[in-house]
Amino acid sequence: MTKEQGTKENPWILKTPPLSSDFTMYKDTKDGKDILVCTVGKTILNYDYRCLSDLQSMLKEHGDWMELGSADEQKLAKEGTVEAWGRSEKNPIGGWYGLKKGLRGRFGMYVPPLMEKLGFAEVTHDAKGNKMRAK
Repeated sequence: MTKEQGTKENPWILKTPPLSSDFTMYKDTKDGKDILVCTVGKTILNYDYRCLSDLQSMLKEHGDWMELGSADEQKLAKEGTVEAWGRSEKNPIGGWYGLKKGLRGRFGMYVPPLMEKLGFAEVTHDAKGNKMRAK
């Protein structure tokens, strides 16, 4: 019997959209809230778990490919991208899905591959300018 994937003991093993780097993600609970724990090398990022369903709903409403536009927290996100939506006051939680101050960005880099793995979205895998859309 295989262990459930997406746990700390058996995380999802993913690749960034350009397929250039490996990282892991798993679901956990922190302060009573479901979160995604993303480990990239020695860096650990946390995202609100509901970003998965919220992002899928937004993409379905958008109806077409959307540029990922990944950016660090300190940099402005390009308007109209998944990254910009992941930090917008207009998204369902009214701000950042990233939960660790200073490491709240890169939503457009690390969440889309999990969405693809779970069958919620399609993601392109070019060297730059990757996009995603709801499945």
